[in-house]
Amino acid sequence: QVQLVESGGGLVQAGGSLRLSCAASGRSGSVWTMGWFRQVPGKEREFVARIEWNGRTRYADFVKGRFTISRDNAKNTQYLQMNSLTPEDTAAYYCAGALGVGTLAASDYNYWGQGTQVTVSS
Repeated sequence: QVQLVESGGGLVQAGGSLRLSCAASGRSGSVWTMGWFRQVPGKEREFVARIEWNGRTRYADFVKGRFTISRDNAKNTQYLQMNSLTPEDTAAYYCAGALGVGTLAASDYNYWGQGTQVTVSS
């Protein structure tokens, strides 16, 4: 089993930055892909970014150039640096881990964190 714990959410003004972290414990060495999703009430959870064990990344179109995902395999931790935040980025952000390769769909992820709230004020 793998446990994921996010941190770093909070309230920020538009144009500001936040850095989310996600620490993995347990059998974290089995997790090939780590990703970030976000969700607002009444909407489905949507893909934000993902990074594979070898460092290959993929981003949703709406965050390209603003967010950067990274991963420290030695620390079993992944990060999401979010810059140029807008009110539309307000959501609960979830860390996810998948045993598979190249996964983008939430249904493909095996492990989830509890979520951390990001609120961007205008």
